[in-house]
Amino acid sequence: MKMNKKIIIACFALATVLFITFRLLSSKNSEEKYRMEKVLKGELVESITATGTVNAITTVNVGTQVSGTIQKLHADFNSRVTRGQVIARIDPTMFEAQVDQAKANLNSAKANLARTEISVIDTKRTMDRNSELLKKNLIAQSDLDTAETNYLTAKSQVDVAKAQVEQMEASLKVAATNLQYTRIVSPVNGIIISRNVDVGQTVAASFQTPTLFMIAEDLTKMQIDSNVNEADIGKIREKQSVTFSVDAYPEFLFKGKVQQIRNAPIIVQNVVTYDVVIFVDNSDMKLKPGMTANASIITNTKSDVLKIPNSALRFKPSGIPDRAQGKEAQKSPAPYGGQSVWILEKNIPKRVRIKTGINDGAFTEVVSGELAEGQELIVDTIGLQKKQAPASGPPRMF
Repeated sequence: MKMNKKIIIACFALATVLFITFRLLSSKNSEEKYRMEKVLKGELVESITATGTVNAITTVNVGTQVSGTIQKLHADFNSRVTRGQVIARIDPTMFEAQVDQAKANLNSAKANLARTEISVIDTKRTMDRNSELLKKNLIAQSDLDTAETNYLTAKSQVDVAKAQVEQMEASLKVAATNLQYTRIVSPVNGIIISRNVDVGQTVAASFQTPTLFMIAEDLTKMQIDSNVNEADIGKIREKQSVTFSVDAYPEFLFKGKVQQIRNAPIIVQNVVTYDVVIFVDNSDMKLKPGMTANASIITNTKSDVLKIPNSALRFKPSGIPDRAQGKEAQKSPAPYGGQSVWILEKNIPKRVRIKTGINDGAFTEVVSGELAEGQELIVDTIGLQKKQAPASGPPRMF
């Protein structure tokens, strides 16, 4: 019984050794399989992506310089207005009363001026008469002095009255101007995109001018205020072409040009961006203020260049020595700055050093290196592929 048990254990151990040996031999007879892509030749477009907001080029906020109650509205959302057109009216009753009061004060000042001018004539007549009487020794010198004093006083009162007339004229002008401000007019030709008041609402202009309307001067010409990262802003230039899309028309690609690169930094949570203004033609009126634009700013375009997929640059074989380069080649510095791709030479991966140029996110330009159009590059490892099986099969257990 013990003998049978030992035989069973020995057979089991032998079977385990044979199985492990078979797996090792199978592994040696397998090779890695790679996914390949070709070196292409064609156009390459480098671009920088940015998001921004579509805005009108000129937007005017229309407010009020006087306080009061909105009496009438002559324009609404999307109304087309012309320069000088009345778009709202503040109740003018109080301002009309102020104008009437200013007119009355002005008339009173003019009447006072006329009275003082008559007083000058009377005091001069008295002074001249006393002067003749003094020559005949009919009055004392003090009487003539008093008459001269009264005359000079009357003349000064005329100047005071004239100043009061000018003051009342200025007050009337202020009152008339405030009355004119009760007519809210459009300063530009455009479209009203926002209305912030209703009839009967009271507006106060004591500390800050309230915004009643927002008018876009010309919606056929728009601009995108886009945020570009500080790492990419050095590549942006004026007049560069831009393509962008909006969520309202995901199937349509709009075009524009960089109009301005603003120097003021925008810092949000320690992230620095810069406002790049993009001019857009909106003749078809598809774009509306406030839309979010996903823009691609084209920074460089090259035609008829060799380009390789970016996945070829990311590929690194595992556990395979660079046999084609040799130990000395591996120790020498990279001739093209360290970038390399891998090709298959006699089913063995071989490294090829290259120098790269612009990148469009999917392909990279090959500036120099031993690559040719149509040559296949390794981009990924698929798995293990068995070599041709030997004539004798694996050992069997009977």
